Amino acid sequence: MTLEAAAASASYGTSASGSSFYAAMRILPREQREAMFQIYSFCRQVDDIADSEGPRPERLAALQQWRDDIEALYQGHPPPRLRDYAASVGRFDLQREDFLAIVDGMEMDVPEDIRAPDLATLDLYCDRVASAVGRLSVRVFGLPRDDGILLAHHLGRALQLTNILRDIDEDAGIGRLYLPLEALLHAGITSTDPLRVISDPALPKVCASLVARARAHFEKADEVMARNARRVVRAPRIMSKYYRAILELLVARGFAAPRPPVRLHKLARIAILVRYALI
Repeated sequence: MTLEAAAASASYGTSASGSSFYAAMRILPREQREAMFQIYSFCRQVDDIADSEGPRPERLAALQQWRDDIEALYQGHPPPRLRDYAASVGRFDLQREDFLAIVDGMEMDVPEDIRAPDLATLDLYCDRVASAVGRLSVRVFGLPRDDGILLAHHLGRALQLTNILRDIDEDAGIGRLYLPLEALLHAGITSTDPLRVISDPALPKVCASLVARARAHFEKADEVMARNARRVVRAPRIMSKYYRAILELLVARGFAAPRPPVRLHKLARIAILVRYALI
């Protein structure tokens, strides 16, 4: 896969998150940049399977094929769609278990749509679809092992919780609800029907608890990045600042209906990029 093709397919998440990813990764040296575009291209492809409207058995089979292809890659016989990954896997010691965890996370949406998971299940979901991506990424960035794992844990969860808060209405429209059951019950919401939950007047109370969790993870991630060399945390810091800004825009907008979409304006994105990539 060429770098340009990988970049074109790496719009993982919404257009806002895709642009933040692209900007953050473009500042990396070529080998790191190519590895990151491969990782996110992989994420996009398995995510597209999970989010497609095809029959559930077919989606499960397609995800299993990805598992088989990953196994073949690590056995030294990569299929065509993973052939270019072999060099990055060897160069950065990317772990098979993290690729498989991402597939497992995407699969959590397939047998049936996620609706009001308990906190433990939500945390597992965040670990698989976000922190596992982080564990691959920090190896590419060159962070020390322990701090890399810790950064992936906290920043992955911070980004995913921000995604959940940003996409509440979009997710409900396809029958999904990632808000945790404990938070719903604490706010007095007993329904787990996505459309009923997002119209409930108590929804802002539910979202406040997730905002607090996301902020705590952002702060822990900042602590890890502060004690590491600037050159190895430039890309994750840019991602963190983009998403933290989105979270605060969501808070400023509020979570009561109606909820107009929130997006970080171009000048704000450029300012973050200039500050943390160039200065």
